[in-house]
Amino acid sequence: MESLQHRTEENSTTVKYGDKARNPFKPTAAFIGASWLALLTGMVGYCIGLWNASIALNEKGYYFTILLFGLFAVISVQKSVRDRAEGLPVTDLYYGLSWFATIAAMILLTIGLWNAGLARSEKGFYAMAFCLSLFSAIAVQKNTRDAKMFEDKEL
Repeated sequence: MESLQHRTEENSTTVKYGDKARNPFKPTAAFIGASWLALLTGMVGYCIGLWNASIALNEKGYYFTILLFGLFAVISVQKSVRDRAEGLPVTDLYYGLSWFATIAAMILLTIGLWNAGLARSEKGFYAMAFCLSLFSAIAVQKNTRDAKMFEDKEL
């Protein structure tokens, strides 16, 4: 499998907008901003929901820990998948553990919400805020890595 960086250098087309040239693989400021906004919206909304929830403190801690665990897991999956796509070595153990942790976080949240004494609307809110946070964390990690790749090339 050829690396993404190798393909980008040889086959990338530079798109010109007036006097400015832009590589189409470089993330735009709008996409970077939207990704960060989605991540903050999901995380802050989830945390505000926990703060205002009428559940025990240990339950709040459980849901908060699941959010942090899920965010770390999806970033780890994104990194290991991207490393493999670029031809960087990633052990099968780390790759498998990353996927296991991601799936475990989702299952733990599902089981917790299924058995929680919350209204269905609250359960849906937590599930959607969790999904938004995980998806946007992947996008932020991708943008950070892409921007770093282009930053290194310009030096």
